[in-house]
Amino acid sequence: MPNSMAPVLNSPQSPTREIDASQSTEALIQLRQVSKTYSNGSPALTGISLSVNKGDFLFITGPSGSGKSTLLKLLYGAERPSDGEVLIDRENPARLKGNKLAFLRRRIGVVFQDYKLIPRRTVAENISFVLWAQGYSRGEIQRRLQPALKMVGLVHKADCFPEELSGGEQQRVSIARAIVGTPPILLADEPTGNLDPDNSWQVIKILKKLNQIGITVLVTTHDENLIRMANHPVVQIRGGRLYRER
Repeated sequence: MPNSMAPVLNSPQSPTREIDASQSTEALIQLRQVSKTYSNGSPALTGISLSVNKGDFLFITGPSGSGKSTLLKLLYGAERPSDGEVLIDRENPARLKGNKLAFLRRRIGVVFQDYKLIPRRTVAENISFVLWAQGYSRGEIQRRLQPALKMVGLVHKADCFPEELSGGEQQRVSIARAIVGTPPILLADEPTGNLDPDNSWQVIKILKKLNQIGITVLVTTHDENLIRMANHPVVQIRGGRLYRER
């Protein structure tokens, strides 16, 4: 699938430039001069502008505390910008309430570093929970469950509890839970941060497979080796600003 952003991590000495404010009118995700300052006065992001088109796979890198997680929270509506505008398929989450905001959030799957699985629920129940909460029928939940389990290679673990799984398997469950509702956008916040290199690559391969079937994927990570292996476009957050790596 063609990518609207050229690969940007060509060598350790590659120059970088701050991303300008020009935006694509066809972008699925847009940030327009977005800044975020927390209530204690601490600035997290300053003047961020970014366009992500449908079908893109984008890595967002930067040191701990640089604002990577804040950027994703702005996209799925857990935080609101202090200035600027965030658009998801031309909708502004900050201006939506109630059912309209809930409907928009259903179009975004989120994967977290710490999995966030329910300990006393099986793999199948953890994945199904999000559909149950959205009011899907039992038959529709079952219809969607098996493809999600198959996508992450865990059909044989459906009746296991999280404590019976490895870290890599738990993260794959969280991916299945994020995509069981077939969202067009998947946000993964440091999804390999707690995993060894082999399991990290397994997770990235699943994300690449999801991207190949049309899901737009944004991944935050500080793992430079993983970024090089995956060979997808990269932007970096430094000092609260966003830079494209060439």
